[in-house]
Formats: sequence, structure tokens, C-alpha cells
Amino acid sequence: MADRQTEQSGSYAGLDTWPDLRILDALLAGQQRALDAVRQAAPAICHAATILSERLAGGGRLAYAGAGTSIRVAVQDGSELPATFGMPEQQLLYLIAGGRAAMFDTLADAEDDAADGAAQAGVLTAADTMIAVAASGSTPFTVAAAKRAREKGAFVIAVVNNPGSKLAAAADLEILLPSGPEVIAGSTRMGAGTAQKAALNLLSTLTHIKLGAVHDGLMVNVEAGNIKLRKRAAGIIATIAGVDESRAAAALAQAGGHVKPAVLLCAGAKDIAAAQRLLAAANGNLRLAMSRLAVT
Repeated sequence: MADRQTEQSGSYAGLDTWPDLRILDALLAGQQRALDAVRQAAPAICHAATILSERLAGGGRLAYAGAGTSIRVAVQDGSELPATFGMPEQQLLYLIAGGRAAMFDTLADAEDDAADGAAQAGVLTAADTMIAVAASGSTPFTVAAAKRAREKGAFVIAVVNNPGSKLAAAADLEILLPSGPEVIAGSTRMGAGTAQKAALNLLSTLTHIKLGAVHDGLMVNVEAGNIKLRKRAAGIIATIAGVDESRAAAALAQAGGHVKPAVLLCAGAKDIAAAQRLLAAANGNLRLAMSRLAVT
């Protein structure tokens, strides 16, 4: 275990005999180390977000690849993107060791299937981007998927918790999260998993800010698919356009549940077609579209 920081044991002899609060303090300290590791990785996350946003804007797809806890964390990140930022479902792919059943069942040997990793990555193209996640950085399925993705011309981002890994070597860009030894040696659902979740949150959020899905800290691409989200969307429109919520709700209905054209309607666009033209000319950037509306 000496070559994997996440597998090394720290100063936790007798952990199971400690008082409960001391155990929790040790676990919380591990979580803090994980977040500190993410802060160290911020420049790499910024670099990755710039590349990913450009490639998604060009029509490429985003594929998450991994096994066990790592892919569960990654799927959680990706599955939130359509509802939160309006990312088309067809732009998302999940390359999961053991398939979708492994999201719920422990299929431990699936991570050793390098052939399956390579086969699943065979669907990628040169326009696509892969985020390959593995705490150890040596998971055979994930390393093989990354190698095959690069062979297909895709851009590969490795998210790992151990330095000098095979996965990082197989990738175009490494996000290293040195979260250190786990309190419970090898239990990467703890510190390493927290670091992965936080890093992926930051990466996907910054990417979609760059893509124009956020305006003043508000989700302007939110999918208003239920009562709660329609109310939230109306509140966003009211805040940005400076109108009351009844006017905002009416504009939202007129815009088919889409926030950005609804904002432009409230801000003075003569009709939905005019709002859509403004958005198209601004590549979906609401701030730019509003500035152009103001001078027309």
C-alpha cells in the first residue's frame, strides 16, 4: 500500500476504542484535508473548465468514466447538469465499470476489466471530452478507457488523488487532489470521495458559467419542470428584469418555460421571436443580449 497515499494509515492506532467525538473529529479533519486538496488544484480546475466549455460549445459531448465510488460521484455530478444548467442529455455519456447495475450493486471485479473500459470509450470522437476519475489513478477499467479515448482524439481530463499515476499519464490534463491518507485506510468514499465531489462541482459549475448558464449567480438555464422550479424561474426573471413575479410568470409561460427569452420579453423585446434572435446573436449570453436590447 506504500505507493498509494489513500491506502496509507495515519496516526489512528486504537481508533475503534476512541470516544465517539474523537473519532468524528478525526473524520472531519480528513474531510478538511480533502477540501484543502481541492483548493490546491484550483488552477488545474480553471484550465480544465476553459477547455471543456470551448469543446462543449463546439458541440462535443462530455463523458464521465470510472469505477466504484469514483464513478458514482461522477454520475451524481453529470446527472445534475441538465436540470441545473440546461445541458442537453444527449451531450452526456457515462462509462461505468460493470454498467449501470454497478451504480447500486457492488461489482468489485468490474474495475479490473480493461477490455470493457476500452470498448466503452470506443464510442467517443475527437470532439468529445472525457473526465476519468479514480482515487488510486491505477484502476484498469478507467486507465484503459482514457487511453482509448485519446486514441479516438478525445480530450481526457484525469481526476486522481495519488501523484504519479497511470491515469494521469494517460490523460491530456491532470487534476491532482492530494487528499492524503484516509482515516480508515483505503476507504476512498471518505476523503478522496469528498475531494472528487467538490472538484467536479467546481469544474462543471465554472464550465457552465463560461457557457452563459449563470447570470449574477442565478441559474438562467434552469429547466422549469415542476411547480417549485417554475416558481424559482419566475423569481429569477423578476430579479433580473426588475418586474413583479406575476409578470415574470406570464413571460415564462410565453417563452415555453425558458428563462432567458422570458427575461428579454420583460426587458422590452417586442415578442418571443425578437428575444430568440437576440439570444442567438449573443450565442446564448443573456448579459450580452440585454446590453444589445438596451441600445435598440
